[in-house]
This record gives sequence, C-alpha cells and structure tokens, in this order.
Amino acid sequence: MIVLGVILLVIGFLAGISILWTIGIILVVIGIVLWILGSMGHAVAGRRHYW
Repeated sequence: MIVLGVILLVIGFLAGISILWTIGIILVVIGIVLWILGSMGHAVAGRRHYW
C-alpha cells in the first residue's frame, strides 16, 4: 500500500493531476498506520503482522 501510494504521488506530481496526488497521500498514510500497528503487535484485520 505504501509503494502504491508513492507511485501515485510521483505520477500525480509529474503529470500535474491533483487527484492522484491526494489518493497517493491517503494510501501512504494508511499504509504507515497499518505498518506501525502491525509492528507493535496489534492484530490488524485479523492478522498478527501486517507487511
């Protein structure tokens, strides 16, 4: 999810498409939050670890 967000950020920045930029930021933030929760040992969506 983080990688997809970064890809959308780059494409949105280079192409000048603001909706891709916004979706990329949202995906990066959600991915980082899930990664932090998974690394702290909390179950995320029924999984013990989230990669």
